[in-house]
Amino acid sequence: MTVLARPPDRTTSRAWWLVLASAVLWLAAYVVNRPFWEWVVGALFGLDLEGRVGSAVEFFFYDTVKIGLLLTGIIFVITVLRSFMSVERTRALLGGRREGAGNLFAAGLGVATPFCSCSAVPAFIGFVAAGVPLGVTMSFLIASPMVNEVAIVLLFGMFGWQVAAIYVAAGLTVAVLAGWVIGRLRLEGHIEPFVFETTLRGVPLNPSKGLSWADRFEIGREEVKTILRKIWPYLLVGIGVGAVIHGWVPEGFFLEHAGPDDALAVPVAVVLGIPLYSNAAGILPLVEALHAKGLAMGTVLAFMMSVVALSLPEMILLRRVLRPRLLAVFAGVVAIGILAVGFLFNVIL
Repeated sequence: MTVLARPPDRTTSRAWWLVLASAVLWLAAYVVNRPFWEWVVGALFGLDLEGRVGSAVEFFFYDTVKIGLLLTGIIFVITVLRSFMSVERTRALLGGRREGAGNLFAAGLGVATPFCSCSAVPAFIGFVAAGVPLGVTMSFLIASPMVNEVAIVLLFGMFGWQVAAIYVAAGLTVAVLAGWVIGRLRLEGHIEPFVFETTLRGVPLNPSKGLSWADRFEIGREEVKTILRKIWPYLLVGIGVGAVIHGWVPEGFFLEHAGPDDALAVPVAVVLGIPLYSNAAGILPLVEALHAKGLAMGTVLAFMMSVVALSLPEMILLRRVLRPRLLAVFAGVVAIGILAVGFLFNVIL
């Protein structure tokens, strides 16, 4: 989308007032969300909030609105901040970085950039063609979908800052170590040749220069609409499954069959997550419901990480640019890291 810069006049002032008014309405909606749906489901429709149906219905509508509000606010703010940082500039920062420090820097950038697993192929081509080392590129691609800003804020809202902080640290560790290991194996020869032939020269490093605040706010609104359109079906499915589990699955079922003492719980969760395709926002409602039913935190987070970082659709897309040996190494190294995180969480939480 091309946005023409406007002079900093009353247009910018109106844009700021609109954003401030929207922020007040957003906060009010977030505060009254739970009481409102408890009143609608319990008082207006007469359902028992402690019963299976009432509990599931209240969970579905409350979580749908809550996550919709969180996504809207997070995407808008992050997109406005990101408008100061182009993708081309990201490539320029990563290009020439040495392994080790480069892996850490790339993983950190991955947290704040818009890539998800569905963007794996174009991102991979762009970074490698720009001279970014293979291992550093892998750290970026692993961290971007796994430890994105949406996952961090939703984890904070659902489980508290301790869980969110540990998840961020664990996800970044997986991204850094996996990328470093892949870089050490020197597997550049297993990248499809056409990737190196892609030309990125002559692209301006900072096309966002000159945008007004009104322009950036407009970009933020467009990004909110675009992302919500893409993920809404997955989000509703995830919340719906979570609501069913919340209302119908017995309290001790998961604790009995996949508790922290079950050695196979984490590997099974990772295997079950691979065929699925979603992002962190879409899978977190299910994670919340599974944890509420007694499934260990490490197990549900390993499941989430496998969905967002090892999904079968992503593997199919990556096969276009990676030969089988490199693809297998990538999947194996990331899977080992996710398993380690799952077991670690089960021990410390």
